[in-house]
Amino acid sequence: MSDARRPPRLVVKAVAVTFGTVALLLVLVFLVVRMSVRDQVRRTVTQNLDISQRMLGALESRRLHELRMQAGTLAENPTLKAAMDTYVAEQPKAGSAAGARLLSTIQRELDKLSARVDTDAVSIATPDGTMLAVTGRLASAWRASGSGARTDLDDSGSGAPTDLNDSGDALIDAGDTLFRVVRVPLTLDDGATIGWLELGTAFNARYAQELDRISRVRTAVVNGSTLVATTLTTPQARDFQAALRGAFRGIDPLELDGGAHAWREIAGIGSVRIYALSSVDEAAAATLSRLNLVLAGMAGGAFTLALLGSLWLARLLSRPIEQLSSALEQMAAARDLTKPLPATGSSRELDLLTHTFNHLMTSVLDAESRTEAAYAGAIRALAAALDARDPYTAGHSERVSVLSVAIGRVLRLPDADLEVLRFGALLHDIGKIGISDQVLRKPGPLTDEEFEAIMEHPVVGARIIRTIPFLLPHVDIVELHHERPDGRGYPKGLQGDDIPLLARIVHVADAYDAITGARAYRQGRSSADALRELWRCAGTEYHAEIVGALARALPRMLTTPVPAPCVDLTARDLRTHVPEAISA
Repeated sequence: MSDARRPPRLVVKAVAVTFGTVALLLVLVFLVVRMSVRDQVRRTVTQNLDISQRMLGALESRRLHELRMQAGTLAENPTLKAAMDTYVAEQPKAGSAAGARLLSTIQRELDKLSARVDTDAVSIATPDGTMLAVTGRLASAWRASGSGARTDLDDSGSGAPTDLNDSGDALIDAGDTLFRVVRVPLTLDDGATIGWLELGTAFNARYAQELDRISRVRTAVVNGSTLVATTLTTPQARDFQAALRGAFRGIDPLELDGGAHAWREIAGIGSVRIYALSSVDEAAAATLSRLNLVLAGMAGGAFTLALLGSLWLARLLSRPIEQLSSALEQMAAARDLTKPLPATGSSRELDLLTHTFNHLMTSVLDAESRTEAAYAGAIRALAAALDARDPYTAGHSERVSVLSVAIGRVLRLPDADLEVLRFGALLHDIGKIGISDQVLRKPGPLTDEEFEAIMEHPVVGARIIRTIPFLLPHVDIVELHHERPDGRGYPKGLQGDDIPLLARIVHVADAYDAITGARAYRQGRSSADALRELWRCAGTEYHAEIVGALARALPRMLTTPVPAPCVDLTARDLRTHVPEAISA
């Protein structure tokens, strides 16, 4: 078995189980603590957001009040009122040049006043609402608002319509910019209204960033269902915009860009809503980071204790098992199953296992001996049944088996190969069961059809024993024992070392017994003659090293090779020149 497929040792498994248990417990603790901390952080974020909501709401009300106070103060400026009164009185009869000078005077005075207030735009309008002059950071956007949609608000900011001639606030949508307008009248001492002074605050990124800086939370300005300005990131803003189109006000927290965000409405100004948003994940990051350090220290200590404890437990359990395994390895290496394993005495379970194993080995040895006897008996019975068909070949399979084993011992084959050789040689001609007696026992030359039938017996024999699992190791011997080194054998025409060694041995032993055995049409030849014939054909029909091994196995026979050339026998020549090789 390769190292990649070998199971782990008991020590490794014990350590793995202990570590796995500790790791699982730590993971569960980690998850529970993280969830608890996250819930606590979420409650803290919500509480902080509530505080921010109240603070920003109060700040927005204060800013609006201050803006109105500033607007009222500016509206009482006598120079501005004088310039506006002059324009209202003289403009109907003044020419274009005079009218331009009057407007320039108003613009100049308005520029001076705008420096006193922190607002995006300041404008002067006639009593009917016509804009005369504008100044401030967003003056150009404010001029564009002259054609924009205007929604007047009451003092409460509820958005209830008011008369244009009344003082109050308004929302102006200038397309790219949305303004909140504080409007106050310019009145003379007699109470006559000569115009309107308007201060505009833009709901833009600067406004949102200012709220963010003050409250340290994300802010978003929404007009209806449109996100006007925000300090959220682009992905967060995209998700918030998608939430605006749904009934998101019932959802807390919101999922923005994969993170949970708590939110609160700070203020409502007509159709405009201002929201404060705070990321739960960002708020929890620092706390969770510290928590991770604490848990990492706990995990390190727990794993150290688990390692020491698991190693001690694993050694306590594995030492007697290793002793038992070592005894089993020694038994397997010595191939001696007769010696019982000694009891370790470490535990009842292992002693019971040892006793059971010893009893099992006794039963296995007994069953193995009976099986081997039955196996050998079955093979010998098959060989005897085949040999009994021809009195001249009686005992042929047994003799070939004996000769093959003798050759194998000279070649120093392992015991396992000798057993395969022994029984394979007994079965080498089993395929002749399917050949009729008229062909098998024919004393004269064979016809072409009869010789073709004879040449089929290795294939037939291999087909027979392939159906019997315990005979599979002998298939090569049965099928290939008529192959020749020169490639002129059958059934496959293999050459040289392509022919299995055991098949080569049986081929030589088979030919030797065929030559020395008597037949109805001739007397058996001597061992010396047989060896001479084998040596003569060594290298072409027989493997020389196998013939040499046979000669060493028969020390009293002639072992000197005869230099005469081997006759190149074709398949047809074998039927007449060497009939014993065919019938063997």
